[in-house]
Amino acid sequence: MGFAEQRFNVNLSILFTELPLLERPAAAAAAGFTAVELWWPWIDSPTPEQSELDALKKAIEDAGVQLTGLNFYAGQLPGPDRGALSIPGEESERFRANIDVAADFAASLGCTALNALYGNRVEGVDPAEQDALALENLVLAARAAGRIGAILLVEALNQPESPLYPLVSAPAAVGIVDRVNEATGLGNAKFLMDLYHLSMNGEDLPAVIEQYASKTGHVQIADNPWRGAPGTGALPLEDLLDQLAKAGYEGWVGLEYKPGDRPSAEAFEWLPAEHRSAR
Repeated sequence: MGFAEQRFNVNLSILFTELPLLERPAAAAAAGFTAVELWWPWIDSPTPEQSELDALKKAIEDAGVQLTGLNFYAGQLPGPDRGALSIPGEESERFRANIDVAADFAASLGCTALNALYGNRVEGVDPAEQDALALENLVLAARAAGRIGAILLVEALNQPESPLYPLVSAPAAVGIVDRVNEATGLGNAKFLMDLYHLSMNGEDLPAVIEQYASKTGHVQIADNPWRGAPGTGALPLEDLLDQLAKAGYEGWVGLEYKPGDRPSAEAFEWLPAEHRSAR
């Protein structure tokens, strides 16, 4: 099997960032890819002007690529934040204001996966209070995703790089997925299995795949260490993706790695050009 059998998309919030946002879809297409994903591009605004949304939609359509994944508003990302939905006060309200904006934008491009980052713990706030707020907001997000025929993704990050983020293991993230599905009855909450983050946490990746492949709605990869392209570190990514496929995972694999000290277009030599377009 191997890399040639996977459906890859390029994360335009970590690759091609040397280019303006509206030029990145075309750059991904020029590199041979037909699918892309994005963190919420407007880090200062959960509700950007319609003209900004329209411009990005046009750039994606003109490039001829499919948007396959989109984050809800997550605060300053990249930056100190790791989501907004569990942060009491203004950030939670900004997340709620973004829910329908993000869902409608995703729907306009046929995107069927929306990622909701949980948010950091806040000093002086009871974690139970944050968790209750998180569940309320994730239920709202899951219902919005359901309205457009999409899934809601819940992601585990890694503790060394995100020490205030509470979901730093596969069981922790899947536990939230189960709570959301129980609360909504929709069954559209899924685990976002990022193999880089899980490896940074020291998890047994084959065991995680065996246990949670059936609850996984999206996969992201980067090598470890350094979060570079496959082959720059020590993770057996090809074997792990083979195991996922054998376990029944048929979804997208997001390329969410850093290109290093070179242009992003040169960071795909590990994947022959004929295997970059989705089949």
